[in-house]
Amino acid sequence: MSIDVQIWSDIACPWCYIGKRRFEKALDGFAHRDAVNVTWRSYQLDPSLPEHDHRAEAEYLSEVKGMPRAQVGEMLAHVKEQAAGEGLDYDFDSLVVANSRKAHRLLHAAKQADAADGGTRAGRLKEALLEGHFVEGKHIGDDDTLVALGTAAGLDEATARDALASEELDARVEQDILEGHQIGVRGVPFFVFENKYGVSGAQPPELFAQALETVWSEKQPSLITLDGGSGEACGPDGC
Repeated sequence: MSIDVQIWSDIACPWCYIGKRRFEKALDGFAHRDAVNVTWRSYQLDPSLPEHDHRAEAEYLSEVKGMPRAQVGEMLAHVKEQAAGEGLDYDFDSLVVANSRKAHRLLHAAKQADAADGGTRAGRLKEALLEGHFVEGKHIGDDDTLVALGTAAGLDEATARDALASEELDARVEQDILEGHQIGVRGVPFFVFENKYGVSGAQPPELFAQALETVWSEKQPSLITLDGGSGEACGPDGC
């Protein structure tokens, strides 16, 4: 018996990394964690971004959201504080604003390789992409950077490089985004448990733990006994 968890997420979303950590905390405390199958699904917050945007993160957010720079600064400080609470050292000053589409194609290549041999490349790559973007200041729109991250996660170099321009993998990215919209995903992270329960945002670990326990209990065999009050029966002590 297993539990299916699908997570819509964007590499360019700071709350997605925080949500990942909080979900992992809940998973670590779940007695049946080895039975949980996690699938990373693609989502893009800003598909219009170039491969590399010259603006700093604060400038980009201020212009896109129409917010005063001071307000953006306060928002980023809050996110940084929340990330630190999960052991993540965000560096918004070094962050490279870039389009995440190639990174999503690479993730799909990792998922495809995992499906063939039961590997765990996609999970390792997702972590490396988020860490690279928010902590290490890596350029997630740069081909060589992405290939290096892909090979470190277990993909061979040719597969990783081919994935970056693959129309087939791009179609899978688009399908993820479409399916997300169809089930009501309007922001990320968004967690779907057993195609039945949705959890929106970087919720506390306790909520993720509750979702895991709920779907696990629902998968247990159960029987409702109808008792009319007068049915004779035999038991260990006699009839």
